[in-house]
Amino acid sequence: MEIVHRERADRSLTMGNGGYAQLAADVLARAKACGATEADIVVADGETLSVQVRVGAVDRLTKAREKRLGLRVFIGKRSATTSTSDFSQESLKQLVVDTCTLAGAVVEDEVSGLPDAAQMATDQPNLDLYDETVLDTETQIDWAKRGEAAAFAADQRVTNSEGAEFDSSSGRVVLANSHGFVGSYKSSNFSLSVSPIATDSGTGAMQRDAWYEVQRKFARLGSAESIGQEAARRAVRRLGARKVSTKRVPVVFDQETAGSLLANLCSAASGYGLYKRASFLLDKLGQTIASDLITVYDDGRMVGGLGSRPFDGEGLATRKNTIVERGVLKSYLLDTYSGRKLGLPSTGNASRSVGESPSVGPTNFYLVPGMKSAQEIIGSVKDGLYVTELIGFGINMVTGDYSRGASGFWIENGEPAYPVEEITIAGNLKQMLKDIELVGNDLVFRGRITSPTLKISEMMVAGN
Repeated sequence: MEIVHRERADRSLTMGNGGYAQLAADVLARAKACGATEADIVVADGETLSVQVRVGAVDRLTKAREKRLGLRVFIGKRSATTSTSDFSQESLKQLVVDTCTLAGAVVEDEVSGLPDAAQMATDQPNLDLYDETVLDTETQIDWAKRGEAAAFAADQRVTNSEGAEFDSSSGRVVLANSHGFVGSYKSSNFSLSVSPIATDSGTGAMQRDAWYEVQRKFARLGSAESIGQEAARRAVRRLGARKVSTKRVPVVFDQETAGSLLANLCSAASGYGLYKRASFLLDKLGQTIASDLITVYDDGRMVGGLGSRPFDGEGLATRKNTIVERGVLKSYLLDTYSGRKLGLPSTGNASRSVGESPSVGPTNFYLVPGMKSAQEIIGSVKDGLYVTELIGFGINMVTGDYSRGASGFWIENGEPAYPVEEITIAGNLKQMLKDIELVGNDLVFRGRITSPTLKISEMMVAGN
């Protein structure tokens, strides 16, 4: 059993928001005195506990407590970003000096700088992101063991396991800048994943699959038994997988793989690829880029959402952005820097890690569900592929060319006939988005990017 314990803090993690706000104010004042024309600070603290079991035994325990401060300063149009986990006065004084020295040494960037003061978030609603529930190690071990045991008990063909993992985390973020903005929020996550291995008694062939759930609130997490049983079902159904001949056929993406397809759209719509002219969506605002069945939102204010937050990594209010409306591209995802590069305002999508400059990231990026069930969508296919897993990354974001390894099930006369593996699906995202002809009603939020089941009218499936 591996036990990992990490603690990065020179004093208690229990400093309140007021303490962090005063700390930020002090550091910002020092930065101004050192020559900074603008500055902002991110302070983050948190705790994580991760438990992994395998075949009923604890395989790994990881517990971490961390506190970090990130400082970004601007001297005119020059900037630098640094971070520290040492909150002593001496360390913070030196951090300011070092950061200002670095900023003075870099080249000027005409679009560099904080967002305008008038753009700062004026409201910070409670988005129900935090659960005060604290789980001890034994409870998390019990959940992981029960999930894995349920997978073994569900079907005798489940003969082994890559393990079950239960993770819990909680933390707080405080952001302050020289405009006078101070914002904070707390968040938590609870998740369980189970990865069983099924064996064909006749051939000895093995197949692995997994299932998981993640929630902000512990009470909303499905039972360990239900997660383990679903993981077993998914692994067993893959036994007896075959190859298929190469042909052009309709392709149905299940929720998980459709989410991966939506992530490609998200990447193409993100500001940094756009201003570098490295996206197939460049200069496409207001144009039809997908089927009229496709409406996509990015909603940073979704209550309880896994990507929700009251303000972004620059202190701008998050909001619900319409990215695609009935196939028409309505908006990109932008932070202040990429927006200025493109001559557009920020969409409140600045993502920030402590010690790094902001980048662009989604909040809750999802495809609006349609009217058809997954079963009805599969039933519409006479001869085609139902994709349940994608492998590798063969996507050219400049041209849209798409090629990925896949596995799933072959559909015959509207029914999944047999599992398939070692195949490749290929197309071009620009055409694939326009060829979506059915959208499922089975939207379930399992992450920041989420989609229901999708059917694309035709793709190349390469096999034998």
